Amino acid sequence: MLKRQIKKYQDCFFCIEKKAPSFLEYEILARFISERGKILPRSRTGICSKHQRKLTLAVKRARYLALLPFIVRPE
Repeated sequence: MLKRQIKKYQDCFFCIEKKAPSFLEYEILARFISERGKILPRSRTGICSKHQRKLTLAVKRARYLALLPFIVRPE
């Protein structure tokens, strides 16, 4: 018997704030990155698909400018 998960409705953070993700606001981008440095999926963050695509580009740009780490090594 298959059990299906019921997806809870979550509002997009960027839609509520009425702004787009920017690579310069790395404190906000850090909220959407796991402790290992990976970008969290939409199902965990509740971001709409439009802003998830923009978030991905912003995180990659912030990583390239050394505002965010590429990987986080456990110590």
